[in-house]
Amino acid sequence: MRRGVGLTLLAAALSVVVSSCGNGVIDKSTDGVPPAEATGTLRVLIPSFPPSTKGREAFQKVVDDFHKTYPKMKVEPDFATYKNLNEKMSTSIAAGIPYDVMVTGVGWIQPFASKRIFEDLGRYGVTPDFIREKSTPALIPAVTYDGKLYGYPLVADARAVALRKSAFLEAGLDPDKPPTSLADLKADAEKLTKRDKNGNITRSGFDLASATGFRQSFTTFLASTGTSLYVKGQPNFDNKQGLDTLLWIKSMINNVQPYGQTNAAQQPLVLTGEAAMGIVNGGVDCSADGIGQKNCDDLKFFRFDSGKEIEYVGGDLASIGSRSRHKDAAWAFIQSLTTPANLDMIAKLNKKVPAYKDASNSPQAKSNPLSQFVADGLVYAVNENEVPSNWLEMRGNFDIQLTQAVLGQKDPAKVLHNLAGQSR
Repeated sequence: MRRGVGLTLLAAALSVVVSSCGNGVIDKSTDGVPPAEATGTLRVLIPSFPPSTKGREAFQKVVDDFHKTYPKMKVEPDFATYKNLNEKMSTSIAAGIPYDVMVTGVGWIQPFASKRIFEDLGRYGVTPDFIREKSTPALIPAVTYDGKLYGYPLVADARAVALRKSAFLEAGLDPDKPPTSLADLKADAEKLTKRDKNGNITRSGFDLASATGFRQSFTTFLASTGTSLYVKGQPNFDNKQGLDTLLWIKSMINNVQPYGQTNAAQQPLVLTGEAAMGIVNGGVDCSADGIGQKNCDDLKFFRFDSGKEIEYVGGDLASIGSRSRHKDAAWAFIQSLTTPANLDMIAKLNKKVPAYKDASNSPQAKSNPLSQFVADGLVYAVNENEVPSNWLEMRGNFDIQLTQAVLGQKDPAKVLHNLAGQSR
């Protein structure tokens, strides 16, 4: 991801936002205009639909639903990815042509809300109680900044851990008693690791799902000790729990898993049999077009627990641009996005689970055992928590500096101390 470019553009764009002197506004405001009479173009930045025929067809269903309320409004989608999302947002702001609806992820709300780029959704009745009643309570901190809510959850991007039953039995381990603490996980992973006669790893004992960056893994393992990465925007990792977690990751790489290990399919290694255990995302295709039923039957799912049972959960979050000329229409579009049928579509397309209250009974959850497991586990949700306003910059700092610590290039304690200082 070209983080430096995006952050530079964001900084340059702030003067445009503050002064409201952009020259790119192309529509008159439709706020207060009866929906049936409103005209103009609603610009939507959305990474939730793949830029494929299937993704565009699914997006059109959302547009069709929106047009029941706003029949004369045009919808202009920008099918971004999370790799270019920050740059697209920043470029649009600098150009004075803001998006009306922006879908981002966990950790994005606070940096942009702090710069007054997102609209407070309180004006549309979005409160913590509203989300608890309609959506996924675990994502309330992710959409909150300074006591106000600036995003509405669409789908939850949950992670679980999987093991290969056959590999456990082969190693003399009980697959019905999976390791959950970091200490037990390491001990079992070492037993499960296979090597050739030269000592090279041929099957990893555990896949950390962190080929070249350890930010999310560090956050997840730290949370399992009962320690959040941030608390009220302040760093909470420059401590014994943080150092122990980082040293544990360091002890795993090139011991039970080679640094940088991936596969051509970009699938979790435990699903392909290249690892005996590992972190997996929120869904698995057990059909013949996916990994097949035999592979699925060999999997068992569990969660980390080194003092606190946790499930890492990110998600897609919908916001309204503060400089939008069509805020009411933007909210109507978000309401169309969040109908159960449309959330089910998004969840299926992305192997995530819909962020509505009864996600455990959603079609996606019932379609495969992994989605069912993570949907049932949303009550254990954790993530980076309440990140600081410079989080988009810090994400890159974490990936670079944690990797340096894991590879022995920098002292782990000094790395955590430096990251904590940079977070303030």
